[in-house]
Amino acid sequence: MLEKIMHILEHGTYQIPSLLITNYKELKLSDIEFITLIYLMNTDSMFAPKEIGNTLHLSLEEVLETISSLEAKGFIKIEMKKRREVREEHINLEGIYQKLAFSYVEEPKEKEAAPNLFTTFETEFARPLSPIEYELINGWKENDFSDELITLALKEAVYNGVTNLRYIDKILYEWKKKGIRTKEQVEQSRVAFKSKKEEKQELFDYDWLDDNA
Repeated sequence: MLEKIMHILEHGTYQIPSLLITNYKELKLSDIEFITLIYLMNTDSMFAPKEIGNTLHLSLEEVLETISSLEAKGFIKIEMKKRREVREEHINLEGIYQKLAFSYVEEPKEKEAAPNLFTTFETEFARPLSPIEYELINGWKENDFSDELITLALKEAVYNGVTNLRYIDKILYEWKKKGIRTKEQVEQSRVAFKSKKEEKQELFDYDWLDDNA
């Protein structure tokens, strides 16, 4: 899926509603349905299966199956419109926008942490996140990294002067290998590292030729 999203981005700038990013799993969208909706939300309404397939690197069969699935789930509607005596198929996206609006109204308070997490990243990076970065952050959450731990890894990276998600990804998986899952464990690890570093420094500063040392 990552390759398909990167391919989309190479062909222009796409706007993606944050509610779609944070709720597409809850909406039971497959990865292909997700990227197809991104494409449809950023193009005109005319239904052009071949163009969709070429842009998303999907076969015509995959496009038709995906569109059929999205329509069956109530995300889109295929409507016939008459233009200059010619009947054309157009895609109505009212369904997806209604579902996103409903998810926003009904979203429990504990889920509000997800958008706040993205806002924290954008504040620290001093720029908007890209769709790929949204995907990576969602991937961490799906792999059971808490918002608190992700935020701590972000602050660790910023403290070290690095503002990219690959570096933060390494921090998180290094912590996972060490069994670090909470803020307290992060602090304990820092204290242990600092203590070890100071001991090493004392060893290098020791004058081995001084009999009085």
